[in-house]
Formats: sequence, structure tokens, C-alpha cells
Amino acid sequence: MVQIKTAFTNGVKRLGQADIPEPEIEVSLLLSHALKMGRTKVLLSGHRVLNAAELEIFEEKISRRQAREPLAYITGEKEFWSLDFKVSKDVLIPRPETEFLLEKTLGAIKTPAGKSGKRVNILDLGTGSGVIAIILALELAAAEVTAIDCSYKALKVARHNAEKHMVNDKINFINSDWFDGIVEQAEFDVVVSNPPYIAKDILAKPFGKTQDSLEPEVGCFEPLLALDGGDRGIREIDTIVAGLGKVLKPGGWFFLEIGADQKKEVFDIVKRTGIFDSIAIYNDYAGLPRVFQARKSSGWKS
Repeated sequence: MVQIKTAFTNGVKRLGQADIPEPEIEVSLLLSHALKMGRTKVLLSGHRVLNAAELEIFEEKISRRQAREPLAYITGEKEFWSLDFKVSKDVLIPRPETEFLLEKTLGAIKTPAGKSGKRVNILDLGTGSGVIAIILALELAAAEVTAIDCSYKALKVARHNAEKHMVNDKINFINSDWFDGIVEQAEFDVVVSNPPYIAKDILAKPFGKTQDSLEPEVGCFEPLLALDGGDRGIREIDTIVAGLGKVLKPGGWFFLEIGADQKKEVFDIVKRTGIFDSIAIYNDYAGLPRVFQARKSSGWKS
């Protein structure tokens, strides 16, 4: 017989040996998920004995996490913007950096939910789990969002999340490679994207072995399609920027999540288009360049 407190102690030891930070928090979450109990109840029920089925489920989850599989893939969910979202191995796990991207996007648009305002047409390129499109649809009362991803499986997750948060009627999901699925003459007030921006040489390094290599949770488990940005990490950014002239309205906003070392190169790419009269780059809460913002000249015509 194994009590909760014993399972907890053993789990913490195993995750600690795997160099996983804050193992106590992760083990309590895995126990909560395995036992279908709230975390507080789990922690207050230390003497409760796990039945055979519960112990088997918990052991399977601990083994997966010990092998450095991300917690979000094990539980099938991730909190983002204080909401729960479904995730799977077909989508990138939402991160705080993307919350920062949303903060900057919403701060510039300034049409919060509940206020009257004209319709805002938004294009989310590479929607993945759908968190960007869904948060914008929730926060902007007059938003109409087109969310594009080249992965059909990712869009299945995104549609599930949109239905869960009751904004599926405000989002048009399209299975497409960037702009290919957009009808001609479509124009947007806002284009936002968190594209793949990891350089190929970083992806080629042994995971977790050097300061600039990816953690095993990322390199071994998250979808390569959502990470691989080509030789310098800007292949997809280059493609996106090249297509903005046709889809972004005069005076429209462009928001982009970038790698911390891509500030100058992305600035040069955007500047060369000649269609933007306002460009800004914002550092995230870690002090690293993270969000690129540009506004198309109001007098520029495609």
C-alpha cells in the first residue's frame, strides 16, 4: 500500500534527480491529475492510500516527466492568460513571452471588451493552440479573427479551445501555409504572429548540454514545425514580412514575437519593405528583445 505522502516524497526525489526545477509543485500537480483531486485536497490527504489503478496512472506520469516530457503534454492542459487551454504534442506549449506579445498588441489597439468600437479585423499567423486568436477575441468586443496554421492537427486543438472559451463564432480557422489560404483583397487592421524562430544550428545542438541549447522538454518533445526558423531563425519571419504589404490595411498594426538575438536583423527586414512609418521593439520581463511592433503608413497603398 502506498500513501499519498509516500508517493509525493518518492516523486519529488525522482524529479529532483532529473534536474527538474520545483519538483514539489510538479509532483503535486501530477498527483492532482492522477487522482482527479484538487491540489489542496491532495496535500491535505497525505494518509490516503492510492488504489492500484491510481498508483499505476501516477507512476506512468512521473516516469514521463522524469524523461523530461513537458508537464503540459502529460496533463494535456496549460494555463495561459489565467485560463486553461488544451495542448497536445501537435502544438507549441504557450509561454509567458506570448502573453507579453498579447499585452503589447492589446495596448496598441485599445478596444477592450465591453467598450463600443468599430470592427477590428485581425490575422493570427501560425495560431498553434489558438491562444493568441482566442485571447484577442475575448478581450476585443469588436474583433473578427482569422487564424491560420499549416498543421491540421494543431487547428483541431485550436478549434477545441475556441469552443471551450465560447469564441468560435468570432474566429475563422484556416488550414494554410501563411497567406496562401487568404482570399484576394482581404485586408486586416492587425496582423500578429508567433512564428518559428529557432535557428537551425541551435536545434542541432545536444539538448540541455550548453548554455544556448534548448532544454530537452523543448527540443525532444515540442513540434519541430513550430520551432524551426531555418539557418538564422528568420526564414518564416522573412516570408511573413514579405506578404504584409498586400494584407495589412494602411494604418494597420503588425506585432511579432522574435528571438532575443534577432532584433537588428528583423528591424532591417521590416525597414526594407518601406511600408511602415512607425517601428518599435519591446523587451520582455527578462529584459530581452521579444516583441516587434510596426505600423503601416496610412498613405501607403498595395
